[in-house]
Amino acid sequence: MDMDMQNDAHTDADPVPVTDNPVPPRPDHVPVKFWDAKSGTIRVEALLKSYLELERRLSAPVPPPPPVQAADYRIECAHGLFQPDAEINEKLAAAGFTVEQAQLLYDLAAERMMPLLRDMAGEFEADREMERLISHFGGTAQWHDRAAAILAWAERNLPAPLVQALASTADGVLALHRMMSEGPGEPKPLRGGGADGGTDLTALQRMVADPRYWRDRDPGFIAQVTDGFRRAYG
Repeated sequence: MDMDMQNDAHTDADPVPVTDNPVPPRPDHVPVKFWDAKSGTIRVEALLKSYLELERRLSAPVPPPPPVQAADYRIECAHGLFQPDAEINEKLAAAGFTVEQAQLLYDLAAERMMPLLRDMAGEFEADREMERLISHFGGTAQWHDRAAAILAWAERNLPAPLVQALASTADGVLALHRMMSEGPGEPKPLRGGGADGGTDLTALQRMVADPRYWRDRDPGFIAQVTDGFRRAYG
């Protein structure tokens, strides 16, 4: 009996042997659908099936986008140099230009044309101004003679920036000629202030630099400038 009690005591003290290994947790980089939680392993069969499906989709031919029609173009020409051309749009559509590419082509055309048009307009304006002066003085020879005299007088009596600005337009040249011709002999040099009733030189300089004078050729504004020069000398 004592021996049996010793055997029972020895059995109760022995640890229970562990025969199963613990299941590892799913790694963060492995999606749930590819993880076997019971065995703690990757479901290779499901992973392979998913890969083959992805490969099939990637290798499938992509249908081409519908062709662009000329009517699809919404060309913007805010610059005002030209407007969209239906015939050109048809050719662009036939060549496969997208809406964005067609707009870019128009934008590049305007970007290249603007400097050319400005140069052409400047040359045309210069020719027209010269024709006015030649006509006013009665011919090319007469104009050349008066031009030398006007320039010589202006350089003696007026500041160089004003002479340069006035000489750039026919109206300015005619204003110089009128100032030179008024009264007996040559007028006195331009006064610098307006305290004695003359026109302030700084104000005249601002008026000559105003776009209404040299760019817009505003007749009313040009008359103000001319009148200011008349009041400012002599």
